[in-house]
Amino acid sequence: MAPMADDGRPSRTMKAPQEGGRSGRLASGAVVAVLFMGSTLLTPLYDMYRTSYGFSALVLVLLYAIYVVGNLTALLFLGRLADQIGRKPVVLTGLALAAISAALFLCAHDLGWLFAGRVVSGLAVGIGSGAAVAWITEFTPAERRMRAASLMTAFNFLGLALGPALAGPLVQYAPDPLRLPFAIYLIFLASVAALVLFQPETLSRRSSPSFAPRLGVPKGARLAFAAPAATGFAAMAVVGFYAALGPTTIQRDLHITNRAVASLVIDELFIVAALLILASQRLSPRKTMLVGLVATPVGMALLVLSQRLGSMSVLMFGTAVCGAAGAFGYRGGLAVANSLAPAERRAEIASVFFICCFCGNALPVIGAGALTQATNAHLADLVFAGVVSAIAAAALLLAFATRRSEEVPGLAA
Repeated sequence: MAPMADDGRPSRTMKAPQEGGRSGRLASGAVVAVLFMGSTLLTPLYDMYRTSYGFSALVLVLLYAIYVVGNLTALLFLGRLADQIGRKPVVLTGLALAAISAALFLCAHDLGWLFAGRVVSGLAVGIGSGAAVAWITEFTPAERRMRAASLMTAFNFLGLALGPALAGPLVQYAPDPLRLPFAIYLIFLASVAALVLFQPETLSRRSSPSFAPRLGVPKGARLAFAAPAATGFAAMAVVGFYAALGPTTIQRDLHITNRAVASLVIDELFIVAALLILASQRLSPRKTMLVGLVATPVGMALLVLSQRLGSMSVLMFGTAVCGAAGAFGYRGGLAVANSLAPAERRAEIASVFFICCFCGNALPVIGAGALTQATNAHLADLVFAGVVSAIAAAALLLAFATRRSEEVPGLAA
């Protein structure tokens, strides 16, 4: 008997992953990478925009964080779309929106264009990421599906690294630094879209789309979902600090003005994260999540210490620990969340997890920017570190409280 959908009809079924196989995993992973690349492409540019348009530190972090509006719009109203009309059309829509975002930045001549570009970028990531996660899972044979979360997270952090890696040297050494990175990014998007066009659809039964907001965590799994949700929030708060404020912090506290060098420091976090994910695939989801939670306050403490000492060596070490916190927290949290999802609601559950991640990526950074405006940057960073560490500690306690495998199916370590 086929499993039932929420409306009582047989649920949509997925085609065998062998139809896409390795090519499908590569294509959907490339989608994840290129979408998240767009979210960090501006990291080396924020200070230049601030100088060009003359806005404050608070406006800078709002420019970074405003893309959560696009994220939440996509995930709240369109989170189930890939479960209804198919993975492929939703992925292509996400790539098209990313191209529109890049075009807005190319044509920008005032702050309004920048904010619009960030919102559309958030919409692209929100629409495309949940569908791509489900696609990776369905292109992976059943006996290896626990690796799907690791693969997706590695592509995610690879994409986050590509943004500063591309834009940093261009900003420092190339002409027209506020536009050239986006022109090159459009080439990346076109290449990935071409790859996607050749992949098969994995959703064999479709239904009419519904745009009614639904968070979509199964009733019996909500307490279990709280721990990975808080873990994702904390992990992406760490990433958000580096992506939004990293170059400014490096210039202010370490007196490094070369944007290409500052971008390399930011990239250290993302590259360490990607490598750790690939090296730790045999670590169970629950243990991975716990390691990320333990690493978070350590990384935050080292970051604050590096600012106080003005020490590049402490910053590099702290960045590596923060990379571990982001990688293990995000990967472990996603895998645990995925284990709670029935197949026909996989993209929806992934979208709920991403909502928590995107909020973590934006809200603490906004708080840090507001506190910087009201007091000073060092106090703001100290409060930021304390709040993120407290959230990680709370998630750790909650993870132990919901450890029993009979309460959380598939999470026994």
